[in-house]
This record gives sequence, C-alpha cells and structure tokens, in this order.
Amino acid sequence: MNGPAGAAPNTAPNTAPTNATSAPLGVEKLDVEKLYAARLHAARVRPYLATALFALHLVESRQVPTMAVDRHWRCYASPAFVARTPVEQLAGVWVHEVSHLLRDHHGRGDRIARELGLEGPAARLRVNIAADCEINDDVYGDGLDRPAGAVRPGMLLLPDGLLMEEYLRRYHFHPRSLQAAWLECGSGADGLDRPWELGPEGAHGLTAQERDAVRFRVAEGIRARPGNAPAGWKRWAEEAFHPPQPWRQLLGAAVRSAVSGPGAGEDYSYGRPARRSAGVPGVLLPSLRRRPPRVSVIIDTSGSVSDDELGSALVEVTAIGRAVGGRRDQVTVVPCDAAPQAVHQLCRTEGIPLVGGGGTDLRTGFRTALRGRPRPDVVVVLTDGQTPWPSAAPSCRTVVGLFPRPVRYSENDPEYRPDAPPEWARVVTIG
Repeated sequence: MNGPAGAAPNTAPNTAPTNATSAPLGVEKLDVEKLYAARLHAARVRPYLATALFALHLVESRQVPTMAVDRHWRCYASPAFVARTPVEQLAGVWVHEVSHLLRDHHGRGDRIARELGLEGPAARLRVNIAADCEINDDVYGDGLDRPAGAVRPGMLLLPDGLLMEEYLRRYHFHPRSLQAAWLECGSGADGLDRPWELGPEGAHGLTAQERDAVRFRVAEGIRARPGNAPAGWKRWAEEAFHPPQPWRQLLGAAVRSAVSGPGAGEDYSYGRPARRSAGVPGVLLPSLRRRPPRVSVIIDTSGSVSDDELGSALVEVTAIGRAVGGRRDQVTVVPCDAAPQAVHQLCRTEGIPLVGGGGTDLRTGFRTALRGRPRPDVVVVLTDGQTPWPSAAPSCRTVVGLFPRPVRYSENDPEYRPDAPPEWARVVTIG
C-alpha cells in the first residue's frame, strides 16, 4: 500500500506544510486539519508510535498518487487523495508510512537491491511491495483501520510474519501484482530517490542523529510495554539497536584486540640492550619487550544482576584467561556492587566468591582495579549497565560486556534512562 507517515521527533508538530507545488486557482488545496486529525487518531490507537508520527514534516504534493515518505522523514500528501479518504483510513496510512522509516526499509532496500542486482523502477516496486507485506501483515486492527488497497502477504499467496528480504526473494510479478502497480511510497520505502522529493539539502529533513533518536524512543516504548504491540513491532524493537550477533566471539575479539594493541603488555628491559645503543657509545639503553598482558575483570554483583548472569560472567572470565594466552596469573577479578570486594587472582573460576546484592557504582571498582600493582593493561567490565561511569577514561583500554536489559522503564520516572557506557569503552552485548 502507499501513504505517508507523520512524525515529529521531539516537541510540537509542524503546522505549516511545505508546498512542493503551488496550487493554481480553482485547484483543491490540501486539507491539513483532516490529515492532522488522522495523525492524532493514529497516535491514540498506537501510542508507542507517537514520537515517530509527530517527527515527520508534512509536504503538500500533487505528484504522488496518495501519500509517500522520503528517507529524510518528510511526508508528501496528495490533496485529492486526502479529500476522498476517510480520517480513519488516513490514520492507517500515517502508521504505514512511518513504519517504512522506522524499519529502515530505504537502507535495507538499497542493500537487498545491490545483493540481488535489482535496478530500475520496476525492481524497486518489488522492494516496495515486499516492504508493504512486512508492515501490513499485523499492523491493522485494534482501532486502526486498514486503508483501501493495502497489499497483504495473503493477496500474493505468501505467508504472514516474514521480513521484507524474505518476501522479496519469494515474490515475483504475476497477475495479482497489477493492482499494486500504482504504489508510490517514496524513497523512504525502497531507497530510490524521486524527482519530486526535496532531497538531502531540502528544508525540514531530519539528520541521521535525529532519526536514530526517534527510533530509539519508539523501540524503548515498545520494549517497556510490549503487551500492546503486534509481533512484528516487538521483533523490530528487540533488534533495532541490538541486532543478533555472535557476542562470545565479539567479546573475545575485543579483549584480544585490547591486549595486543600498542602499549599493552609492553615494558622496558635491560635483559637485552636496545639496538639503538650502538649509536650512543658508553650508554646502555633498555629494549622494549612484550610480556603477558595484565587484565582486571570487574564483575557487577548488584541486585539487578541475576544469578544466571553472574554464572555467565564467570564463564567469560575463563574465556578471558584463554584470550591472554592461558596466563591466569595475569588476570584478577574484582566483584563490585556499590563498593568493591576483595581482589581475587584467577586460579579457578569456581573459587571466586561473587558477593554483593546491593546498589551499583562501578566507579569504585575501576578505582580498585587501577590501584592494583602492577597496573592492568586492560580492564574488562561485565555489567547490566545500570551504573555511574568514571568521568574520565582510565589509563588503559576498557572493554564492557553488557548484559541486555529489554525493559528500562520506571513507572515513577518515565524519562529514566541508565547512563550509556562511555565512548572510550569498547562495548559488546552479552547474550
């Protein structure tokens, strides 16, 4: 199906749509109030999409058959289409169009088109139809009317519940496709720029950071209250910012990269003179030699970390010992909740008592780890992330293994968000 989405990332919606084409005398003008009423209805029945619905900037256009979105979060609306479509169905169009943008159908459309060698408008129409099938299989109902002509997987003899890429591989044009030949959801749906779009330099487009902020807010809203969202939205929210990844390999690679980087595990030694000593007669210069890197592992033992996650942390400690060449004497463990516990040398992970259960302040764990003698070359933190972080980067590399938290919402403070790990840390999501 086709139609524009409406969205406004932060505050009040724009009430003055851009005129992509001027309206000659006697030509029907865009009924903005009707469109805004439809958007408000969509936000009421799908409150988790409200941030995105009010992030779109409305643009009047007579070059689109119905409504469409570009990849910069502008929504183009045909005055004639708006005039003949009931408000309830326009609400469904708003949700449909903003779904293209939230699910990154433009970026995914570009990638799948390159992979399958799809070129030209006809190929991109296939992408548009596949993207529509991903949205329309479960987005309507429960107060949201399905717009007339909405393409559903069953109409193309395809099953519900697949992703755009899967629908595209299974779907080819046949007589059932003729009714969809008029679809025009814009570059926001398939990644192909249109001549009538305002483009990256046009007014009122969202920056990449603003688009990510909108997606984050919507995903967090769905994950906080998942009972009201269809299965497709729940899946999107879980994978929007944390796509499936081989986390164990990533964590091991992050640790190995940190311990093998310049400066880690390096020290000066007089056991073998430096070669540059020959240029300084009578002076003995030390050489820079590699030694086994020292790693300090801070384990979050606060009450918000489950026993299963603490067990996973001990498994990771063992893997870290292997990452440094099996030298367990080079690995220390610091259990920490609001205060650090005793520092343990890694002999056997079963012998490390993970005591705690109180609040969380891993800054104390950092201070304890960095006071160790000799100082560590790498600090590895295993935590759920609900902790304050040091205000400055430590003097060594830092790797954070983050236990995922699907719900970061507080009834007492809806705006609560734990501090994200700092930029100087290499972050890998565990699990």
